[in-house]
Order: sequence, then C-alpha cells, then structure tokens
Amino acid sequence: MSVNVLRTDGGGWWVVAGERAVPVDTKAVTTAELIADRDAVREAALSGEAGTPVSELAALSPVTTPCRVVAQMVNYRSHARDSGFTGDIPPAFFRKASGSLSGPGDAIVRPSHVRFLDYEIELGLVMGAPLPVGTVVEEADLASYVAGLVVTNDVSAREIQLTRTQFYESKSYPTFTPTGPYLALLEPEDFAHLLDLRLRLSVNGEPRQDRTLADMIVRPAQALTLLARFQTLDPGDLLLTGTPGGTALKAPPKPVEKIGALLPPAVKWKAFFKSQARNPHYLRHGDVVTASIATPDGRIDLGEQRTSVADAHGEPEVSRT
Repeated sequence: MSVNVLRTDGGGWWVVAGERAVPVDTKAVTTAELIADRDAVREAALSGEAGTPVSELAALSPVTTPCRVVAQMVNYRSHARDSGFTGDIPPAFFRKASGSLSGPGDAIVRPSHVRFLDYEIELGLVMGAPLPVGTVVEEADLASYVAGLVVTNDVSAREIQLTRTQFYESKSYPTFTPTGPYLALLEPEDFAHLLDLRLRLSVNGEPRQDRTLADMIVRPAQALTLLARFQTLDPGDLLLTGTPGGTALKAPPKPVEKIGALLPPAVKWKAFFKSQARNPHYLRHGDVVTASIATPDGRIDLGEQRTSVADAHGEPEVSRT
C-alpha cells in the first residue's frame, strides 16, 4: 500500500494516517533525500504513535526545489477534443520553472498583466531513480523509476501562452504549480492501479474537471521513454502528465477558427480574446480551486488541495470588457 508523506516548515516530514501524522526520523531536507531514506518512512508508518492532528500542520509542497519540472501537452483525449485536435496527437513536452511550485494551501497569485488565468489539474510523477538519456521504460519497470505521485495544478496565463507561443513563461510565474498536499510513495504493486486514479477539480464548488487516467493518450511508462530520448531526470524531479478536458480555454468552432486563420495575427487574437472575455470560467480574485486525485477504493489517495486566487499586490481585477 502507498504511504502518504507531508512536508512542513522547518524541514519536517510526516507520515499521514487518516486524520493524524507521525514525524519521520530523518535528516532528509530535499525530496530526493527523503526518497533515499524510505526505511525511515516505513518505520514512522509502523510506529503506532498517536501522532499529531493533520489539521494542525501547515503543508508545504512535498516536492522541494530546485528540481526539474517537465510537463506533457495535450495528453488526455477529452482535453484534445476541447482544444480542437483531431486524429493522432503527437506527444509533446515543455518545461516549467521550479520556482512556480507552491504549497497546497497557498494562494495562486495572478500577475497584474494577466487577464485569462486558467487551471489544469494534473497527476505529477516524482522520480525516485535517475533516468539517463536513452532509457526505455516498460510498464513493469515503472516502479524502478517513479517513487511517488502528487496532485499538481498547471496554472496557465492563456494570453501569453497563445499570443507568444510561450509555454515556459505562461506557466512559470510564482505559485503557478500548486503541489500536494501529499507525496504518495508507492509500492511496486500499487502501479497496477494507476489507471483507476480519478482527477477532480472544482472552482467555488462547481465541478470543472473529472476524468480517470484511462483517458490518457500517452501513459507514464511511454512518456518517460519518450522524454528520455533527450532529457535526463534525477530523483526528486517532477513530470506533470497532462490535464483532462474541462479547462476554461476551449477551441472556437471550426468555422470561426477557419475565418480567424485568414486574419492578421493581431486582429485574430484581439477578436479571440474579446470572445474569451465573456467566458465566466477563467479564474478571478477570490475564487477557490479544489483539486484531488484518488482511486475509488482509497488505495491511493493524494489528498485535496484548496487554493484561493489573489490578484498581485492586492490590485483590482483587470476588466474584461
């Protein structure tokens, strides 16, 4: 069975069981060091201590920085449909700055120049062993490379992403990758249950995203093999594996898209974002985003993150009219 680990301020690591948490007797400071000290995690899990109420602990991201943060693009069939893709979807990756990682209860801060702030719940794979260039990962080998899983939210500034084709900037602002609350450290037998994991995200209690990993196009073992064609990963690095459908951004109808392709870029984007200004699903100051990932039987449960949205420096919300 998987073991959920929580990280708190001051470098503390805790094994979570139900509503209580037991401290891990470890000198580990980084996620990679904790993964290397699995014996200490197991000892805490088996200690039988009464522990501390989880509600009294302030959770940080269980993935420490600096680290590599890589993400898959358009990796769920439902998201591909929302994005207007048809036919085969070529696998693609992009990088995010590790400085974008934040805790599961920290506010998502919208920069003052960003009008169209979007959410994307994603399953994060936390590496437990080096992945050298040229590595081929089979399904049966996944436990040899992946130590655990986390809930992540790939927050996106859509106008920067689309008008500048800038994935790195649009997804790398501070607080744009809420992570946690738990790092679920898996045992080899847990990997057989990955496709049962269900990703759920709501905004202000309204469900927006709800899919299992069965909707994935490129699954984790294949994704790591493709990534290893050119990218090395190390223990503690993070791979975001794509988001299901239900984000605020959706492709325009095909006739509108064809007309837009005939327009100069500046005119096209002005018209597109004028229409997007009427979309109520983009994140606004004061919104609360709730995200969770778990199997129906609770065998793997990554916990729930609740993040509010705040405008930078308390500035008033940018008008969309």
